[in-house]
Amino acid sequence: MSTFPITDTRQDMRLVPAASACWLAALAGLLLGWWTAVAAGLASAVLAGLVLWRARGRPRVRGAAAALLVLGLLAAGPVAWRIRDAQRDELRTFAAEGLPAALRVVIAERPKPVRSAGYADRQAGARSVVLVADVRTAAVDGRPVPSAGRVLLLAPVAPWASLLPGQEVTATGLLMPPRGSDLTVAVLSVRGPPGEPGPAPWWQRTAAELRAGLHDLCQALPDEPAGLLPGLVLGDTSALSPRVEQEFVTAGLAHLTAVSGGNLAVVCGAVLLLLRLLRLGPRLSAAAAGTCLAGFLVLVGPEPSVLRAGVMAAVALLALALGRRGSALPALAFAVCVLVVADPAMATDFGFVLSVCATAGLVLLAPRWAGALVRRGIPLGFAEGLAIPLAAFLVTAPVLAGMAGSVSLVSVLTNVLAAPVVAPATVLGVLATVTGPWWPGAGKVLVHLADPEARWLITVARHGARAPGAVVAWPGGWAGGLLAAAVLGVLVPAARHRRVRVLMAVLVVGALLVFVPVRVLAPAWPPRNWAMVECDVGQGDAVVLATAEPGRAVVVDAGPEPGPVDECLHRLAVDRIPLLVLSHLHADHIGGLASVFDGRAVGAIAVGPGRSPEWAWRQVAAEAARQAVPLVELNPGERLDWPGLALDVLGPRYVPARSAGQQDGTTINNSSVVLRAETPVGRVLLTGDVELAAQADLLAEVGDLKAEVLKVPHHGSRYSLPSFLAAVAPRVALVSVGAGNTYGHPNKSTMDTLAALGALVTRTDLDGDTAVVTGTAIARRGEPRGPPRR
Repeated sequence: MSTFPITDTRQDMRLVPAASACWLAALAGLLLGWWTAVAAGLASAVLAGLVLWRARGRPRVRGAAAALLVLGLLAAGPVAWRIRDAQRDELRTFAAEGLPAALRVVIAERPKPVRSAGYADRQAGARSVVLVADVRTAAVDGRPVPSAGRVLLLAPVAPWASLLPGQEVTATGLLMPPRGSDLTVAVLSVRGPPGEPGPAPWWQRTAAELRAGLHDLCQALPDEPAGLLPGLVLGDTSALSPRVEQEFVTAGLAHLTAVSGGNLAVVCGAVLLLLRLLRLGPRLSAAAAGTCLAGFLVLVGPEPSVLRAGVMAAVALLALALGRRGSALPALAFAVCVLVVADPAMATDFGFVLSVCATAGLVLLAPRWAGALVRRGIPLGFAEGLAIPLAAFLVTAPVLAGMAGSVSLVSVLTNVLAAPVVAPATVLGVLATVTGPWWPGAGKVLVHLADPEARWLITVARHGARAPGAVVAWPGGWAGGLLAAAVLGVLVPAARHRRVRVLMAVLVVGALLVFVPVRVLAPAWPPRNWAMVECDVGQGDAVVLATAEPGRAVVVDAGPEPGPVDECLHRLAVDRIPLLVLSHLHADHIGGLASVFDGRAVGAIAVGPGRSPEWAWRQVAAEAARQAVPLVELNPGERLDWPGLALDVLGPRYVPARSAGQQDGTTINNSSVVLRAETPVGRVLLTGDVELAAQADLLAEVGDLKAEVLKVPHHGSRYSLPSFLAAVAPRVALVSVGAGNTYGHPNKSTMDTLAALGALVTRTDLDGDTAVVTGTAIARRGEPRGPPRR
């Protein structure tokens, strides 16, 4: 967001050609080779020289040409040379061979956690971190190698997550080739802890203590606001739940958790407002705000969008001290020039691109649009509140479309609703961060004052993400981005004509009248008379069994992470769950447990006799205690009845003694609760993740396993007995599996066996949520989740 008043429409364009030429030259060098940066830079310099020669007596044109000449020479010289060094670095050659290496590096940025969904006995969360580092010395396969390039370290989370920028460490592991077009010369897959860590600079240690202090203060809040507030204030999303993170992305609010010019505008603006109230002069005010700016930049870290905003803010404060106005666009162009020359990799960084585009939209478009709305009688505050998110959406839409392969249609509305609370939450969070270490009581009060704002943002994101058609698919990559830019390039100028605006309004209203009633008043999902739904929760399980009472259903398993099962239940309008059954305690069946309770009444949590893995059992017991619901055990032979639904417990038939210690994954799978449900569509056999031994036990000890519907065991793995599948002889076989999973699920032989038995096989990775309705018919929602998070 801009750090300048949007009502100022006077902008100096002289630096724009120079910034554009420098950026394009660096971009060409990174994508096509360093020599293209030389060619582009020299071409810009030659063009600037011709303009200088012909533009005598025109100082503004000569000023723009002089800037273009300087930046063209810089692009052809230092920028191209640095790209050349990275592209010819010897580590890049060894990385292609996958050789072992030992590197002495300096950490350049804070470690970024890599989250993954839980599976089997592995708990969900961050198991590794990514660190950007600069090489000091390198040895590959025991031989010294000259290198001064940039590397990415993919390292275990526990010993590496606490490192700070400026620390020097030794990292050993296997080299891998880099991905993407930047200055990274290699990726090192680190095997052990950091070796011989050096001290971090004192300012980085102070910043780390302040960030940790804010996290500690936020522990007094509920989990979701506690994770969001550090993201809003510092861009620290390490405690943000994956569910809230995805909802912010879908609703077009992800920029709120990535520190940028908006945060700096709030912080510096608050300081300047306070100093103005104290009647201090502009120079002293600018100096004080600049000091706060420098401290805030250290606190949040050197992210590309932060650096862009920091340079812009520094230029703006200098303009304030000198009494100049209309400096927003020159400041943006100057920031682009400085940062691309200092680090050519900025040219391809999506965060930097989005930040520059959004700021340009706010500087060039928002003031004019706000002024036009004011002239039509709309109050200034409302006009700016609409113009700002609309301008930001339009200029960033092509980049986001190409990057994500989708476009959020609700982002303008969600940003309008979110805007009033962002500044208060940011100011309160910053105050809590700086006061907490020496006055914890005041810090806690400030955090509690920011709690309602954080909750409001979560509410806006959640409802925005749930809106029908919130996100539409779009072609990805360069083609998709250029297509989106072309569409906007036609629509925006055309909208200046009254007849075109009327036509567009009629089309929008017509679409709303046609599609909203269909999607909301008479939605295609859920289908009428559904008896069972296999929810698409990625690589995991979650089954919903309807009772005869609308809104009341039994749930079996909760998926690998919060969010997907909650969304599935929300789509089914289930708000009462008399029993939540966890077939076994693997992470991909219990990870979404907490979100099942979101806005729903749950009667009890039922588990089998297994208690492994221990961490999962503790998590389930703690959640049951927190929600004040009983935790009960199911055993073979028990029967449970509700109107329109009955459950018979068939297994597990054998469970190792609890004193046997930690059990392996196969033993835990074979301890799954096996249920046979009597439903309006016939028998439904729910098998958890039972493998060969447990299936053989069921064949031997249960006389009749026949069922019309089978929840295929263990995501369709190869550990399925053909004789077991033949004994069930299902008409419908449902496979719950995640798209792009690395476990080989579902297995081809299992799928072939089911097909040979005449079963209709469905897969959540291809079909999305899948319902079985009266007559054993199948209804597919058809919007499967993407690949599992890694």
